[in-house]
Amino acid sequence: MKPSSPLVFKSLADLKQVQTTLAERRARQAAEIAARAAAQKQRLAEQNLFTQAIGATRPLRAKPVVNLAPTPPAPVAVQHQLDEAQVLRESISDDFDVSSLLDTDDALSFRRPGIGVEVTRKLRRGDWSIQREIDLHGLRTDEAREALGPFIREAHKQGIRCVRVVHGKGLGSPGKSPVLKGRVQSWLVQKKEVLAFVQAKPAEGGAGALVVLLVPAGR
Repeated sequence: MKPSSPLVFKSLADLKQVQTTLAERRARQAAEIAARAAAQKQRLAEQNLFTQAIGATRPLRAKPVVNLAPTPPAPVAVQHQLDEAQVLRESISDDFDVSSLLDTDDALSFRRPGIGVEVTRKLRRGDWSIQREIDLHGLRTDEAREALGPFIREAHKQGIRCVRVVHGKGLGSPGKSPVLKGRVQSWLVQKKEVLAFVQAKPAEGGAGALVVLLVPAGR
């Protein structure tokens, strides 16, 4: 390897220029080293300040792991299934002949076997106040049947004793024949929650409505 050629300065000014450049370079290097040292000192001071603030530390103890049982399957809606089965058993028919079961004394009425005539008399007098009613007037036959069954069942569950069922007088039916009136009477007779019913008073609907007495809740 050949030795480096010595620097040759043409004048004293060139020498001073080189010396000045070297001095500036050494000054920059020294400044960079000082800045890095100051930054490191600052980081150490901040770490020590944090340590002094929180005090002595120790590792957290590992928490025991609990193995949870798998999520159980959703419960089967047994009561809902029983209710649906009961509804099917209690479905009401349009072909049921009710004519022989109705009393036509001073006004139409019905009472279960074993129920005395005084029950219908009290019902007609209004001894039981009407607590709820359903208006079937204007509905198609299938709509009225589907509405009446749940209405009677829910009223009985809630302990309601007396309801009014409005079926209309049939004046708007073809031939002005009260088709829905006869169907409602037949459906009510088939409902085990119904104890008796009578034609409503004129002020309560007259021939277009029935006042129905329900079996006490729990029976």
